[in-house]
Amino acid sequence: MKRYKPISLRKVKTYPLVERRSKVSINALATTFNKGDTLRDFIRKLPNILAVNDFKSTINAIVRARHNRRPVILGMGAHPIKVGLSPVIIDLMRKDVITAIATNGACIIHDFELSFLGRTSEDVKEELQKGTFGMAKETGRYLNRAINDGFKKGYGIGKSIGEMIYKSNFRFKERSIFATAYELDIPTTVHVAIGTDIIHMHPDADGKALGECSFRDFRLFTSVVSDLDGGAYINLGSAVIMPEVFLKALTISRNLRNKVDDITTVNMDFIHHYRPCENVLRRPTFPKGSSYAITGHHEIMFPLLAAAIIEEMDDLQGINSV
Repeated sequence: MKRYKPISLRKVKTYPLVERRSKVSINALATTFNKGDTLRDFIRKLPNILAVNDFKSTINAIVRARHNRRPVILGMGAHPIKVGLSPVIIDLMRKDVITAIATNGACIIHDFELSFLGRTSEDVKEELQKGTFGMAKETGRYLNRAINDGFKKGYGIGKSIGEMIYKSNFRFKERSIFATAYELDIPTTVHVAIGTDIIHMHPDADGKALGECSFRDFRLFTSVVSDLDGGAYINLGSAVIMPEVFLKALTISRNLRNKVDDITTVNMDFIHHYRPCENVLRRPTFPKGSSYAITGHHEIMFPLLAAAIIEEMDDLQGINSV
């Protein structure tokens, strides 16, 4: 067997550090925060590297899209509503930042319960043992009846729920994303998978109405996506449904020869999932668009993004008015 000895390092060649290419310079370092600094100061003082650059690029892309009157679509799961983000989303709608919303079926449940009662989100483990999970009477009755009525009117689910809450006397309806969308005439679509939502277990559920109204919403969403060139799509906390729906809508848009090439896509979640990474970030933006992943908890990262966008848009409006 061959015997080995420790190798000598005496003849190893080196070169001056100044000649080496470095990926981090002193110019990229953070600046410390001072008491009394503004949000703009805080963002400016972040280190110019990695996720910070993606965060700033996301802000710039959304502000640029709205400056050019291009759409900004928010696709979302229900978790953002459950962690208290409805007022932030509504504010962006009223400030003409978010121009369309697409959700999974669970969003209408939590949106309704908050507007109707001021609270939502049950203890699934406890209720499941008793066979009462998802069986709150008002949730199933109001939502299913609104969908069934909307079916007869030719509405999709988003408009059906929005109209019902907007025209109601619910105590907290100003906190409803869907009612606000109805008021502002913002396209809002709901994409259901039959059997995934608690209202599908209720006596008033009608599979024909659910399916047809969700299909109408898919076609409306595809129309919005067809106009997305130069705009931005944000996927907020949906790991499966919305990434799949977005990819199909984009396919139809391009199949019908709409120009939807220069788009910015953003995925926001606290972990990386396969479908958002592929169907929101990588595939739709190849080869021309841009994509960014902002990783962190919704209740922190989305309000921070919203505040930064509002700051930048105010600056831009101030410049344009001079």
